[in-house]
Amino acid sequence: MPRISEIEGTPNPNALKFVLKEPLTWGIAHSYENAEQAKNDPLATELFEIDHVTNVFYVDRWITITQDGSANWADLAREVADPIRAAPAADKQSATTIATANTIISDLGPKDQLRLEKINNLLDEEIRPYLQGDGGDLHVVGLKDNVLSVHYQGACGTCPSSISGTLRAIENLLKSIESDIKVVAT
Repeated sequence: MPRISEIEGTPNPNALKFVLKEPLTWGIAHSYENAEQAKNDPLATELFEIDHVTNVFYVDRWITITQDGSANWADLAREVADPIRAAPAADKQSATTIATANTIISDLGPKDQLRLEKINNLLDEEIRPYLQGDGGDLHVVGLKDNVLSVHYQGACGTCPSSISGTLRAIENLLKSIESDIKVVAT
């Protein structure tokens, strides 16, 4: 059962990041924007049953909870802490399986698969650590011609700077390997 090590604020005032002593997963992110999406995830389902919770995102040793802005964080943090502490810790998983699952987007040819791998490597090195440090992440959901589609997760999903400044910064970084790439958020 994961114990909470610390609770951190994020750039999104409606999101808190709970850092855990034990992992909930091994490299597989779980991101839910509503209770319907979370219906097969016992932890997320229990969290969505708490008033004001609007988003649940977790991976490895942290979970980010986003609220609707009407709750007092001190009270809500105590309430969401119980299901987090009661959740089972992650089982060991194969790093190879996880890496493969994270890089394959259906219907990509070998050339585009190589492009995606380079893009993901750059995102892993230069972007994701900062987003994860702030209680969020991004997931590549598509690559078609020169357009890369990304989906923000956790605190980044509702943060105003994600859609403006962060998205432009990602696009500018990726232009270092593909000069005509455009990045869009879905």
